[in-house]
Amino acid sequence: MIPADGASRPEPGARTAPGWDALLVAACRGEGLSAAYQPIVDTARGTVVGYEALARFPGFAEKNPEVWFSAARSHGKSAELESAALRAALAARAALPPNCFLTINVSPELLTSEEIRSVWRDEGNLGGLVVELTEQTPIDSYVGLEPDLNQLRAAGALIAVDDAGAGYAGLRHLLALRPSLIKIDRELVQDVDRDEAKRALIEMLGTFASRVDAWILAEGVERVEELDALVTLGVPLVQGYLLARPAPPWAGLDLDLAHRLAVNRQVELKTVLRDVVEPATTATSTGQAASAFEADPGLQAVVLLGDHLRPVSILDAGAAELGVVSQGMRANLDTSLAEALARSMTREKGSRFEPLLVTDNAGRFAGVARLERMITALTTTGPDLPES
Repeated sequence: MIPADGASRPEPGARTAPGWDALLVAACRGEGLSAAYQPIVDTARGTVVGYEALARFPGFAEKNPEVWFSAARSHGKSAELESAALRAALAARAALPPNCFLTINVSPELLTSEEIRSVWRDEGNLGGLVVELTEQTPIDSYVGLEPDLNQLRAAGALIAVDDAGAGYAGLRHLLALRPSLIKIDRELVQDVDRDEAKRALIEMLGTFASRVDAWILAEGVERVEELDALVTLGVPLVQGYLLARPAPPWAGLDLDLAHRLAVNRQVELKTVLRDVVEPATTATSTGQAASAFEADPGLQAVVLLGDHLRPVSILDAGAAELGVVSQGMRANLDTSLAEALARSMTREKGSRFEPLLVTDNAGRFAGVARLERMITALTTTGPDLPES
């Protein structure tokens, strides 16, 4: 079972460390081997609906799963170690909470091995299991895997593909396997709230998934802004350190995050600023804003707030450092997108494309509205023009 929780790469020479033969023999017997389970969350309901099983090696000095599986590959023990890891993950399956599924990672090149096949035979009914194919070595053709995949499906298991969107190989997986669950590569999830191209690609994957009757799952969610962006994009399933870290069975979801998901729903038809508003980092002085930029190199803007939480300006790192404040354009939450865009175009050329400062009916800061979000909303969900 391949680790999928961002474990670091092995140090040079780790594969040939003394004693690996004996260590692998013990681990392949299941000694010193266990599993952790990371919750998978339904964004519409704010509840845990599944868990991903991840291999752990608490009984050994070396804890890094990636090092273990790398050593197993170099010592010809991949099938044996993955089989042992699968059995450790499935040991708690009988206690899986109702209406939850369990995902387990398998290298596709090992599906046809007797060691892996024996795991499925011993389990019998595979209902509620999602077999996630994680490619560690190139697979030229999936034809040879079809009998094993068909047997898994016949036994009740679903098939998932990892790292969708990670290059041509990931897209080839989708076409060849027609999975029931598509996991979005964490590189696409990182900073999705700041990157329109990533948003567009995730939307495309969502459209593809709906056409082939599959679900998409965004992994590696680490910031609330990323979570909010994924919800607005209609991504149904998420997992990551923001929501819950891998833990013993069966961890739940933080109540504050559950509430956040319950009130933050996807808007199908976007017509006013309320529908595209996004949270932003705030500060009450330029010095405080400068400190925020220093603490987070990836931060693009900070909103300066005045009295009574009223927004004053949008600062970049240079303006915050120099203490330069220029008045930003404010608009109410219920301003139409068309009107907001028209007003934006009246600004000076240097600030014409800055985000709008969005306020509630009391003039308090409610978030920012980026022009690219407004334009995208109007061009994708706006009403059809009347026929001539």
